[in-house]
Amino acid sequence: MRNMRLVSALLASTTLITGLSLSARAQDGATTLSAVTVTASRLGGGITGASTTVIDSEEIARTPGDTLQDVLSRQPGIQTRSLFGGVAGTGTTIDMRGFGASAGANTLILLNGRRLNDIDLSGVDLAAIPKSSIQRIEVIRGNAAAVLYGDGAVGGAINIITATPSGQPQYSVDLGIGTLGQREANVASRLNAGGFDFSGYAGFINSDGYRDNNKLLERNASLEIRRLMDFGELYVTAGVDEQQLGAPGARRVTLTSDLMASDRKGATTPFDFSNRSGQNMALGGTYEINDALELTIDAGARRKEQHANFRDSGGFHSYVDTELTTLSFTPRLNWQARPFDLPLNSILGFDYYQSSYSSYRQREAGDTPIHRYTAAQDSAALYGQSTLNVTKDTALSGGLRYQRSETTARDAFNTNAPGGGFGSQVRPLDDVDPNWAAHLGAEHHFMPELGVFARMGRSFRLATLDERIGGPTANFRLKTQTSMDYEAGFEGRIGPADYRISAYYMELENEIHYSPATFNNINLDPTRRRGIESSGSYRVMDGVKLRGALAYTESEFREGRYAGNRVPLVSNWTGSLGLSWDILPKYLLLDIDTRFVGNRRMDNDQSNFQPTIPAYALVDLRLSGKLDVFDNSARWSFLVQNLLDRDYYNYSVASSTTFGTYNAYPLPGRTAMARIGMDF
Repeated sequence: MRNMRLVSALLASTTLITGLSLSARAQDGATTLSAVTVTASRLGGGITGASTTVIDSEEIARTPGDTLQDVLSRQPGIQTRSLFGGVAGTGTTIDMRGFGASAGANTLILLNGRRLNDIDLSGVDLAAIPKSSIQRIEVIRGNAAAVLYGDGAVGGAINIITATPSGQPQYSVDLGIGTLGQREANVASRLNAGGFDFSGYAGFINSDGYRDNNKLLERNASLEIRRLMDFGELYVTAGVDEQQLGAPGARRVTLTSDLMASDRKGATTPFDFSNRSGQNMALGGTYEINDALELTIDAGARRKEQHANFRDSGGFHSYVDTELTTLSFTPRLNWQARPFDLPLNSILGFDYYQSSYSSYRQREAGDTPIHRYTAAQDSAALYGQSTLNVTKDTALSGGLRYQRSETTARDAFNTNAPGGGFGSQVRPLDDVDPNWAAHLGAEHHFMPELGVFARMGRSFRLATLDERIGGPTANFRLKTQTSMDYEAGFEGRIGPADYRISAYYMELENEIHYSPATFNNINLDPTRRRGIESSGSYRVMDGVKLRGALAYTESEFREGRYAGNRVPLVSNWTGSLGLSWDILPKYLLLDIDTRFVGNRRMDNDQSNFQPTIPAYALVDLRLSGKLDVFDNSARWSFLVQNLLDRDYYNYSVASSTTFGTYNAYPLPGRTAMARIGMDF
């Protein structure tokens, strides 16, 4: 009954968006499984008016980085931070537009247009997505994606698009070995049989890690089956993943002791770990109603289990056993029309997500739980977005989303459990939260080589369950965070050079933030973000290309106790400079990048009185090539990261009272990885 009331209440509100020309088209048509990006830009692609970058499979393969986070860190305005050595990208968070500790909840990660962010704070494991399965990555900056994809797209959205099966059978095997005891294997296959297209991927990573108690085991597999029909197509996908990771804890630094210098690779917590496993499945299809109208139906299910053992700096021991299941149903209509002979692309969609959460907290595995958290969230949304080409050089877009979420949460507090009496029981939560998002965008191209774009939009994000639970007194009743974004920029080409520059301004209300004064998450006084992002490339000659990016990010508290202070964990300046050189086309390719990250305030240092995390610059290098072996294609690569062997870290937690005291998480020095592969 609760679900029916939720859906009925939402459908009753459709008058909010009936004034829109409802429509759109999926970018690249059938190559996008369930992405709903509305595009009209002739230069950059993406949502009209937004600063959007598309990273294709060739650029992903040639990036001198080992993970998807490495690929994304070269993009202007994207910052990363890593825990526990950052091996294979584990424990690495993506931060778009300066949200610091809450970056994971303000950056929306999508797989083929389907949300991967959950209602907790465990983060999205990008290592669970086989790299060989990716066709492209769409980076949508700011809250431009909030209408299409919903809450959490405040700093930006990253949409990972996987390759669809092709009619030609293809098989590939890749093997790798590297420093830190890293070994990996990946297999992929694509084939057609009985009118069905099949594609399957499987991956394995095993590493000793950079530090003591830092071993990593990562396994994943996925399968996709498609069937083209006279009316459209049907598809089903399934995947499993598992990760086992040692958690060595921090290296403590004080004015009299420095474990970063004396025992950089040591483990403060030699028995801690964080293990998780997941399963996912989706099915759906498209139905071509006529030449201009297409219906897409997509339904999915995701399940995640996490078991973690942690001991904090005060010696408190905690074992966490959590399960989270998410169901989704996301039908939509795509429509193409020509009113007054003007191309109009529109989309009308309905999103329904149901999440159920259960987390037992105890001192030791096997103990009677001290806390038993249970929660559920039902979210239903109706949205529409349109793009109209008013001339062959000018496009306008508009969209509106109405979302209604029902959240319930309970805590069974057991004072008789071993160690009982720790913490406190929180009041039950039964909350109904209506929200809305909007987008207006425009682009104009003065010529094929020069265009301008601008947009404004509103977005929101709900508090995660971990934010509500965390802290000694907990706060189930955090308010919803909202933001207003304004952005403008230009992009173009001059001969062999192309460039993009944009400036943005964001005003946020009720930003959700951890308070070192109360040890709880709170809603802040108004905050803001503003900055400039630029990128470009220059083709020096055939086979030689330079590329670069530079971003300034200002993230400050606007009012209240910390007014004028920098938000912790956000660097003002970041940039990269790279070279790609086809020394012997196909046979020997060189890619080299230098990345710069400016200093940033430590986590928990809202008062800005502690030393900063030092700036650093890293050089990464990749040599690669292909050979023909017995009518098959063989490939090889050799990757060196942190070529100059710099000691650095990008995450630390400061004492809120004692100057010079903090816990830091060191990252690896020079590492190397060699890979060979074969296509059959």
